[in-house]
Amino acid sequence: MKSILHNRGRVVVKIGTSLLADRSKGINEGRVEGLARSVAHVRGLGRDVAIVSSGAIGAGVAALGLKERPRTIPEKQATAAVGQPLLMEAYENAFRKEGIHIAQILLTKDDLVDRGRFVNAKNTFSVLFEKGIVPVINENDTVAVEEIKLGDNDNLAAMVAHLVEADALVILTNTDGLFSDDPAANPAAKLIPVVERITPQIEKLATRSGSDLGTGGMYTKLQAAKRCVSAGIAVIITNGVNPGAIDDVFSGSFKGTLFLPKENALNVRKKWIAFVSHAKGSVVVDDGAGVALMMKQKSLLPSGIIEVNGDFKENDTVSVRNTGGKEIAKGITRYSSVDLSRIIGKKTGEIQKILNRKTSGEVIHKDKLVLIGE
Repeated sequence: MKSILHNRGRVVVKIGTSLLADRSKGINEGRVEGLARSVAHVRGLGRDVAIVSSGAIGAGVAALGLKERPRTIPEKQATAAVGQPLLMEAYENAFRKEGIHIAQILLTKDDLVDRGRFVNAKNTFSVLFEKGIVPVINENDTVAVEEIKLGDNDNLAAMVAHLVEADALVILTNTDGLFSDDPAANPAAKLIPVVERITPQIEKLATRSGSDLGTGGMYTKLQAAKRCVSAGIAVIITNGVNPGAIDDVFSGSFKGTLFLPKENALNVRKKWIAFVSHAKGSVVVDDGAGVALMMKQKSLLPSGIIEVNGDFKENDTVSVRNTGGKEIAKGITRYSSVDLSRIIGKKTGEIQKILNRKTSGEVIHKDKLVLIGE
């Protein structure tokens, strides 16, 4: 563990609602102050740190005196609007004591899946790190209806890790890590210290349940780990109740679960294609094209496409499927669905005449194509 974490230069720390907010007492300011001290220590080691923080709705629940987490979308939005400034006030006060400036970043899914907005956000983070500022990130719950209904900050943290090109994601939760069984139901369950590869057997160990104020559970943490390790980002799940949890991680002596990163990491653009972008449509390729993509790492040509599905534009992400319907790749298309439907099955030399304009020929260039499993 020490050797894997020794040279990690940029870190994303995700902290869950159960650690930050209590229904009656509100924000746990002592824990925020402890987090600030640990982050100051990590930055002193020469590492950049970004924080993905839950807790806005939890803080709002306490401030409004609610008996439980709201269930309707408008109630969640209103509660988040009340809680977010309280949450940031706690962070501002804690980090000011450490002589560190923080920045509030509120993201929605569109900020990450839209390539242009993704790049803009990436540039903003770069400037913040250059100036020694610690970004504190949360979903923009007040306006992001889909995020409140379906989202969770574990997967947001994984996307942020891709966005900032992090070397490690540390998830602080209220359990020690991934166990061989549910420790609440089975006292004999054992902590799994290292996961070399996330297999179907490992996935079965995760539970979907979250806390009464938060969302997620081990299931979403495992989803986040899958997004990260395939892109060469180490993931650590550890118990944030321990005041020295982050310090222990970087000393290599922590109690938790370490997910080992793949050695052959994708480049930044391919990470975005594989783990952040959403496919706007799909194309079905014949067996010959499938072999060319999977075995020979070739670009996708119109001659190998036999079907176009969905409504997409040039430079959108599309899914590539074989004749059996299985997804084999994702990539950025050079043609809209309308134009592509006109040239499927055609040779490269025929395309310019059909579309009446100059084209490069490839539908998806190999540099903008990610094979499933890559």
